[in-house]
Amino acid sequence: MNSLDLPRRPEDTRVVVAMSGGVDSSVVAGILKREGYDVVGMTLQLYDHGAATHRAGSCCAGQDIDDARRVSETLAIPHYVLNYEERFRKAVIDPFAASYLAGQTPIPCVACNQTVKFADLLATAKELGADALATGHYIRSRNNGAHRALFRPVDADRDQSYFLFATTQEQIDYLRFPLGHLPKAQVRAIAEEMGLSVAAKHDSQDICFVPQGKYSDIIAKLRPTAANPGDIVHIDGRVLGRHDGILHFTIGQRRGIGIAAGEALYVVHLDPEHDRVIVGPREALETHRIYLRDTNWLGDGILADIAPSGMEIFAKVRSTRPPRPAVLHHHDGSTFVELIDGESGVAPGQACVLYSDDGNEARVYGGGFIERSERSTEAETMLAHLAALPTAAAQ
Repeated sequence: MNSLDLPRRPEDTRVVVAMSGGVDSSVVAGILKREGYDVVGMTLQLYDHGAATHRAGSCCAGQDIDDARRVSETLAIPHYVLNYEERFRKAVIDPFAASYLAGQTPIPCVACNQTVKFADLLATAKELGADALATGHYIRSRNNGAHRALFRPVDADRDQSYFLFATTQEQIDYLRFPLGHLPKAQVRAIAEEMGLSVAAKHDSQDICFVPQGKYSDIIAKLRPTAANPGDIVHIDGRVLGRHDGILHFTIGQRRGIGIAAGEALYVVHLDPEHDRVIVGPREALETHRIYLRDTNWLGDGILADIAPSGMEIFAKVRSTRPPRPAVLHHHDGSTFVELIDGESGVAPGQACVLYSDDGNEARVYGGGFIERSERSTEAETMLAHLAALPTAAAQ
């Protein structure tokens, strides 16, 4: 039996496993080896930023490459390391820095999957004659007519579908995700049973190349002259203080703004043109409509034929939040989503991922990057007024 829905027997089926050096991808390699597949382990060397290569929870650098190599030796499978540092810098790290400086909140994991992992690595796997590329992502795929469709995993706490919405149909047909039906605890138990050295290793971090989670340090290193100081301005126009660069702020942030006020204030908008951080009350964050760019539709049919009058779906605008009821619209080349219950802290550059429902069997319909959002009429009016003012006028 071929557990990967491939036509030949496992022993006649070559599978490249993307091995990051963590427990998940290591167990994927172990499971497929045990089932008799012709397994080839492949690890990408993506960056070298000092402390980031040695800390717990990094991936694709330093110690992690050694861990992947040791696991491959234990499993008796061939293992190769591909140096993609230059490609990763151009496709992921540089755009990451540029997005923050433009007042956006980027998701480098999506960019990495779009370019390095599911484009470059996938092409290499095909060159090696592999029938599939398998990864340790927690998501499921199964046959859907002539193609395959994506579904949320069994372990909702490990759901990684948010980071995979941009995967193309051609890539999905070639990819396999053997952990989608397993809870994380069972994956670690399998690693112990197989005697893998990474069984108790910490999980990887979302932004793998950022030491201690200080993304501003990476941006300052890449763009040392880009952190322009500016005003912290209340949405009503009052100047409340100064900041050292908008790259230190994200939409929805409350702590660490650096001002004392008699009310709870949140970052509600970033104005890179005037180097301003706009703050306001929580209700100024409430968002009901978001416009998407680079939409990737993975549902059946053509999006333009399905959603002109509105299609009821579920949407997720943050990786840590569950899918919520929404209505998808697409007409005149524009795609936007109406969030039924509203959301707060929605930022340009983040993803809006679309699902059939909010359960663990939900199908992933794709999604897009948030280009802009619409707040309440009052908040939109105040932000438009601020945008028309030169920096000095706000004082």
